[in-house]
Amino acid sequence: MSDASSSSSVTTMIIPAPKRLKLFCCGLRRCHSRCRRCAQPLLPGLPDHIAHLCLSRLHPSVLFSVCLSWRNFIYSSAFPPFMCIYSLLSSSIDSGGDAAHFFSFDPIQSRWLPLPPPTDPPLRLLLTHPSFLSRRLPVQSLAVAGQLVVLAATTHGLAPALHRPLVFNPMSRTWRFGPRLSAPRRWCAAGTLGGAVYVAGGMGGSYSLEVAKTVERWDVRNDVVEKKGRLRDVRMSREAIEAVGWRGKLWMVNVKGGAAKEGAVYDVVLDVWEEMPEGMLGGWRGPAAAMATADGAEEMYVVDEKKGILRRYDEDFDSWKDVAEAEVLRGAEHMAAGGGRVVVVSGGGGMIVVVDVVPSPPRIWVVQTPEGLDAVAVHILPRMSHCTD
Repeated sequence: MSDASSSSSVTTMIIPAPKRLKLFCCGLRRCHSRCRRCAQPLLPGLPDHIAHLCLSRLHPSVLFSVCLSWRNFIYSSAFPPFMCIYSLLSSSIDSGGDAAHFFSFDPIQSRWLPLPPPTDPPLRLLLTHPSFLSRRLPVQSLAVAGQLVVLAATTHGLAPALHRPLVFNPMSRTWRFGPRLSAPRRWCAAGTLGGAVYVAGGMGGSYSLEVAKTVERWDVRNDVVEKKGRLRDVRMSREAIEAVGWRGKLWMVNVKGGAAKEGAVYDVVLDVWEEMPEGMLGGWRGPAAAMATADGAEEMYVVDEKKGILRRYDEDFDSWKDVAEAEVLRGAEHMAAGGGRVVVVSGGGGMIVVVDVVPSPPRIWVVQTPEGLDAVAVHILPRMSHCTD
């Protein structure tokens, strides 16, 4: 994700551009302002394919401030896509909370952009139910191979809402259906690793031991689905579980929050299940996510939802190290990580907290959700292309 200029919905910090770059942009702005209605080349005197190479080295926020043609360029396939927040939003739980919306937050424009509707007629998801007071029913979504996958949800009658996963491609701005898994699911364990989605356990319209012990791998790039080794027990079928892909394995716990829980680790190469290290399990007190760093290493993070502390796992000492603490991190419900940022849903879904973990100390700012909508889940994916791209 790229930083954006301050607005009523975002508070962030910007590193000023070099002085010579400012002068260059001011000159180009004057040039382009005289020719807005003309078929103006991106850089006067240069063919566009050379201009693409030059402009692609600049920060998109700089290009956005110059002229319309450069604004269009940063949303085209020729410009390296910057990262954005994608979120599943629902109507406030106080107002019923059954309308689901998919949005992307553009950090350059500092505004929420709706995704095209996934199905026609609209997708019907059950997010609240009298049997689950003050609690939303989960919608399990994942970010994999640069795409958004909606894997499992509940519809009326407490049945699975999706018979096939839904996949959104930001570059083409289109939805498609993925392949059929062995059974439609809800309340399963799901995670991604190496461009593939792994689904374990869960239940359909009613409980089935066969489904509860099934593990499947779906390669999103070629839509091949294969069954893997079975689960040893059914502890991963009690609620929606987020499996975190980290260092070639999927790491998960069967209960959210600070309650007593069990952990499991799945080695995707050996197709075997392992026990979770004691220190990792003891410190897993909220949502977790992992990401690759600039030097190629992989880090796993967790938010202590009661204390509002972001922590990083230290494998050498089997312990969690404090990274940042903030009141806005209390009550964390969901998180994603990528591009040096950790993104957390908190405040009952009313705010999205962004933590830049690269600098020391980390920088923290808040993105407010659209009025009347609460965040259910967040992901970090490339920005959407323009419709005309």
